[in-house]
Amino acid sequence: MMDRHIVFGIHITDRLKHVAEVQSLLSEYGCTIKTRLGLHEASKESCSPNGLLILELLDDETEVNNFAARLQKIEGIELQKMIFDHP
Repeated sequence: MMDRHIVFGIHITDRLKHVAEVQSLLSEYGCTIKTRLGLHEASKESCSPNGLLILELLDDETEVNNFAARLQKIEGIELQKMIFDHP
């Protein structure tokens, strides 16, 4: 059986205020993260205080659930989780 695709969408408000705590968790769970994509609005005139992270994770339910619980404890974080099963 193939592993499931587990994807987190993490919206971070006031990312400069929360960056240290978020980055610390990303480092701690780094061996669980297969793919990481960070997005935010930026131009020559301004840089958005909000950001969006897309993470693809290993199919390890315990680690994924622990990671999600710890992320959700951080102020300014909204977490959405997608799981794609293989038929």
